[in-house]
Amino acid sequence: MAFPRKTKNSELKDTLYSGPSTIHGTGLFAKCHIKKGKYIGTYHGPDAKRNGIYVLWVYDQGEEDKAVGRSGRNLLRYLNHEKFGNAEFDSFDLYARIGIKAGEEITFNYESE
Repeated sequence: MAFPRKTKNSELKDTLYSGPSTIHGTGLFAKCHIKKGKYIGTYHGPDAKRNGIYVLWVYDQGEEDKAVGRSGRNLLRYLNHEKFGNAEFDSFDLYARIGIKAGEEITFNYESE
């Protein structure tokens, strides 16, 4: 059964906010505790034709030639890299890999996606 995707900032702002990051520039933070496995939001924006700032590429391992890119336009564009990130993508949908505390920066491993 499909569930409603959170793509607009107005739908994300109850649980997420952007702010200064100790990792890099601006980061994405949790406003409240997010349980392990919980859906956080969907990376949303127009299709990307080439790499650039805020572009997320999704593909199956070994099928890089079939990659689909999106140029992020919502709060999820502020996700930063961390080797052992606390979130992970399933296609363009972001889920908590572990429990994330209120005020904690939300990160994912760019290389494993």
